[in-house]
Amino acid sequence: MAIWRSCSLRTSLALGKTSLHAPFRALATAAPSELKKTGLYDFHVSNGAKMVPFAGYSMPLSYGDVGQVASHNHVRTSAGLFDVGHMVQSMFRGSTATAFLEWLTPSSLSSLSPYSSTLSVLLNERGGIIDDTIITKHAEDAFYVVTNAGRRVRDLAWFAERLAEWNAGDAGAKGPVEMELLEDWGLLALQGPEAAAYLQSLTSYDLKTLTFGKSAFVPIEGLNLHVARGGYTGEDGFEISIPPSQTVQVAELLSKAPVQLTGLGARDSLRLEAGMCLYGNDLDEDTSPVEGGLTWVIGKERKESGTFIGAEGVRQHLKDGPPRRRVGFIVEGAPARQGAKIFDPSTKEPLGTVTSGIPSPTLGKNIAMGYVLSGWHKKGTAVEIEVRGKMRTAAVTPMPFVKPKYWRGA
Repeated sequence: MAIWRSCSLRTSLALGKTSLHAPFRALATAAPSELKKTGLYDFHVSNGAKMVPFAGYSMPLSYGDVGQVASHNHVRTSAGLFDVGHMVQSMFRGSTATAFLEWLTPSSLSSLSPYSSTLSVLLNERGGIIDDTIITKHAEDAFYVVTNAGRRVRDLAWFAERLAEWNAGDAGAKGPVEMELLEDWGLLALQGPEAAAYLQSLTSYDLKTLTFGKSAFVPIEGLNLHVARGGYTGEDGFEISIPPSQTVQVAELLSKAPVQLTGLGARDSLRLEAGMCLYGNDLDEDTSPVEGGLTWVIGKERKESGTFIGAEGVRQHLKDGPPRRRVGFIVEGAPARQGAKIFDPSTKEPLGTVTSGIPSPTLGKNIAMGYVLSGWHKKGTAVEIEVRGKMRTAAVTPMPFVKPKYWRGA
């Protein structure tokens, strides 16, 4: 999802050849007639997009004859524009909004400064991850929250149930919390080393003052838009939230040379190189943030005393260590895809499963992430991964695979 450090479309290194990999097929369960459309659907079609089902939406896989690898490389060297308007955008307001969201998540939101963001996780009662989310604090009583499209039904039901419980209790009596769903709002991600210079040409706001993880309302060609610095690629960039009536206008503004429209194919390879998770592949409700390598989202003071949902399960993993851990791999010979089994090279005992894997366009190597039993997670550990019936040598490798280039100030 959005702007953060480490936590597919199946890609061919032959230019222009892309096909849906299993993780995306798993999320693309709706029949075409049932698919939702973002506010940019017609814009995508008019720009030659190949539209595919993803997370209940019809989304662009690629544009024209530009292949996935070419799009990927353009984002790494110049700038690409992604439609992420399928993501769920919400506002939470109320005098107890901070406490409410600290009940739903293990993050230290009270210590966030205004217009600062953090990756967080919604946890179930067992400490499993319902969804990963970006939470931006606007004020003590107002938060902007982005969640995943593929978890929309689950997340919105969870929010509704927990809000009702909160507002009916003692905390709600001190100040109820309200949730506003920003339905049909646009969300665009402008990513790449030339993204800042391009966006700067459209605004008088000094973007050098907007560092990674920060946001602001920025004037762009007469519009006042919420701009957050970050993204899902490991590159410098911005995520821009847009009212429905202005989404097409802003997309047209942001999609001129050198910016290139970019689809799901490149988005997946970019995020995996950046070591970022895709919910449903790399995270799920049976995975704790400790197992998922997301312990850093748990506030220091909350590890011991936080009263968040799922705290008991999380603390058990913090205390005893998790049974398994998410790690990265470099795989020899052939790319390991989601579902590939991982083995002890000596005994051939199973160790875990690959959750995402691709040939890395940037590195020219086969990269993957997955879960292995604790004790097998250390850098350089040799394992074997079964790929198309053959055992391939792999080594546990730190993530991100490609060094991030976030703007943290001069």
